[in-house]
Amino acid sequence: MTSTTAEFTIPSQYKTDRRSPTRWVISHALHEWWILVVGLVGALGNAGLMALINVKIGEAFNVVAAPVFEPRALLNIFFAIIASGIGRGILQFGRNFGFEFCAQRIERNVRSELYASLLSKSMTFHNLQPVGDTMARATNDVREVNFLFSPGLNTVVGSLAFLIFPLVAAPRYHVSLMLVPALFIVLYFIVLRIYMRGLTPVTEEVRESFGALNIRLAESLDGIETVKGSAQEAAEISLFNRNITRYKNALILQGRKEARFLPLLLYGIALAAGLLHALLLFQRGLIDIGGVVGYFGLLLMLDFPTYSSLWAYSRISLGLAGAKRILELMNRENNLDQNAAGHAVPLRGEVEFRDVTFKYEGGQPVLEHVSFKVHPGQTVAIVGQTGSGKTSLVRLINRTYDVSGGQVLVDGVDVRDWNLENLRRNISIIEQDIFLFSRSIADNIAFGKPGAARGEIEAAAKAAQAHEFITSFTDGYDTVIGERGVTLSGGQRQRLALARAFLTDPRILMLDDSTSAIDSATEDHIQRAIYAAARGRTTFIITHRLSQIRWADLILVIRNGRLVASGAHEDLLRTSDAYRRIFNEE
Repeated sequence: MTSTTAEFTIPSQYKTDRRSPTRWVISHALHEWWILVVGLVGALGNAGLMALINVKIGEAFNVVAAPVFEPRALLNIFFAIIASGIGRGILQFGRNFGFEFCAQRIERNVRSELYASLLSKSMTFHNLQPVGDTMARATNDVREVNFLFSPGLNTVVGSLAFLIFPLVAAPRYHVSLMLVPALFIVLYFIVLRIYMRGLTPVTEEVRESFGALNIRLAESLDGIETVKGSAQEAAEISLFNRNITRYKNALILQGRKEARFLPLLLYGIALAAGLLHALLLFQRGLIDIGGVVGYFGLLLMLDFPTYSSLWAYSRISLGLAGAKRILELMNRENNLDQNAAGHAVPLRGEVEFRDVTFKYEGGQPVLEHVSFKVHPGQTVAIVGQTGSGKTSLVRLINRTYDVSGGQVLVDGVDVRDWNLENLRRNISIIEQDIFLFSRSIADNIAFGKPGAARGEIEAAAKAAQAHEFITSFTDGYDTVIGERGVTLSGGQRQRLALARAFLTDPRILMLDDSTSAIDSATEDHIQRAIYAAARGRTTFIITHRLSQIRWADLILVIRNGRLVASGAHEDLLRTSDAYRRIFNEE
């Protein structure tokens, strides 16, 4: 398995080889080897019995054409063909069952592996990766891997078995009759290789264009309020139609490639050449009429690999293209790791920045040479203009991002030396845009502490000033809220987020502009909850509200990524022009 750095190492079901799409698919298939053996036995047995049926049909012609007719011999052939037909049905069921069962199990395992990989990625990855593209890979591309096995590989293995037996059975009539099926097989694989080379980039474009289509769809739906508010429906439809056209053109190109499938021509030539060869041998007395009929029946078996290849290899090509896109997502590295053997003790809440510089990959510095120290239990207000680096600063504490230079220390230990899970379990972030799940209010509050008792949940809600509005709902704590909490007001969402933080009891609490869009009446409720939350915890508040700034133990003034002033409110009013400007603007 290729080693990739992951923010959290989530135990996988089994190791897979991620060095290439083909290796990765094979590593999944090998884990289901016994099911594939069932399918392979079914494929070979089915083809073998089909060859036997054609041989028996040839023998029946000889019995009928013989000077002395033997009904018993014809009856034996009849029963042999019936038995072979029944056997074929059972073996074909085994082949189809084996490959379909394998395909479904592999799809399940691929989905599980991809989901675990996505959860292990850092926020840097998720901030840069479009959600629509991720959904396309996690749904449609994974489904294409399923189709790679069934009907794709199922049909290919079955058809290859039908290629083998005409070559194996031909010598029973005359060894020279191996020539036509042998030449057909050689030319078939040469032409197929050329076909697949041309098809691969086309199927990759099909998958890429489908991903682009989903990106646009997800963005339009996610921003539907903005689209409608700006009356841009027509413009969005036009942009979406361009992506539809790209996807359509890719599918048309795939169809053109499939239409130029040369094995269809080879099959017709092989039938004609093989029949001519057999008739010449019959004319010379080297084979009988039954041999001509039986041999031609064997040649007819070549139709299955010829016609099925027209779409079966497209399924395999599309599956490998989907696997490539899934692997690209899973193999994308980030710079964070779980550090499972790292420092893991209860936090006190001391935070220190030592000459910290931070920049996003390939970008300009967001923070430069920032240094300060916060003692356990202090409340810190971070103020500054939009884009000055306030949010980036607090996200360095829980290693949402890693510093580019300097150190961030928690309780005197570099955050990179902490066990990441232990560190984050003791830090809670409440942002302006609160994310709530489409579950009950109780489940949302208990998200960070699964299995919490109802009494704990209610106590946390009361502390967050949320109990009153929750109990006003008909179903109370069992009320199911809409996606992202759209059925709740902004203030209600903020208080649920605070309740979630109370329940997990973090030693460090961060509030990122969490009251900027709240009216004065609601702010009063939230302000009381924040006061309660800050007691006994190290609290960072990113805010423009003077009511929150004034009571902070330490105020950090950030300007253009630099810490230009720090201290208490009254001190900064006397000593900092930058702070006074912010205060006057408010």
